[in-house]
Amino acid sequence: MAEPTKELFKFAFFLAFGKSIDFLAKLASPEKWDFGSNKNNSILKNYLEYTFRKLQDENKIVYTTDNRFCCFNTGLVTSQLEDIFAFFERNKGDGTSPYFFKAFCKKSDSQFLRYFSSNVPRRADFFSEPSALIFNPNCNIIPDIDHIISDNKSRFPTHLQVTGEDNMRRQLIGAIDEVIKLVKTNYKIAVPQFFNKRTQLLLPLCLTPGSKNPDLALVIYKLDDNNYCARTCLTLEMAYMNARLIVKPQSDWLKA
Repeated sequence: MAEPTKELFKFAFFLAFGKSIDFLAKLASPEKWDFGSNKNNSILKNYLEYTFRKLQDENKIVYTTDNRFCCFNTGLVTSQLEDIFAFFERNKGDGTSPYFFKAFCKKSDSQFLRYFSSNVPRRADFFSEPSALIFNPNCNIIPDIDHIISDNKSRFPTHLQVTGEDNMRRQLIGAIDEVIKLVKTNYKIAVPQFFNKRTQLLLPLCLTPGSKNPDLALVIYKLDDNNYCARTCLTLEMAYMNARLIVKPQSDWLKA
């Protein structure tokens, strides 16, 4: 999901972004914000960027009447379930960003209450279509095998890439057939993700013979009332990043 242009950085100047994110990670309810042994909060940084974009689309950045201060709801909470907000002040310098970052703060913070107690920013809304978050077992899944392989070959396990596309095709077809059977008996296998301004579902693809651990995540989305289409797959890290925008995944197969 990473993109070269960060909308959050265009909006506001951060004097010490890394330290600010470290503070947010400690302020929020404990959660794993990295993959493996990395310690740079990559998941949290991605989460904040794309949550901000969603809030911009929904016009949920809240400003004071004089536009001197603004704030948005991060969607995160403290261990005591208190909402956490990002607080900004108008940039008076010559910087390209209209605001500069002041702090991440709890709802009870005096600075936040001074300016926003009567207009508390709302969370990003990923639940306007609840049915999109849950797999419908009565629907068909139509995979575009050629497109999945041609556009995502580099995401496949290396040991499969070197065997050639014919073998990759056989393994992919087998894995998709298997996960279709699984998800029709247990809809909870499907994990919702938000990408490109729409809700989609993720299914685990086990491509390595003899292994029960998924290698990739198949992305499916509604074509109509009776059909899902699958045209791409993601690495598990990419899938987790997208899924975390909605809620921390509770699935057995998609973890940080």
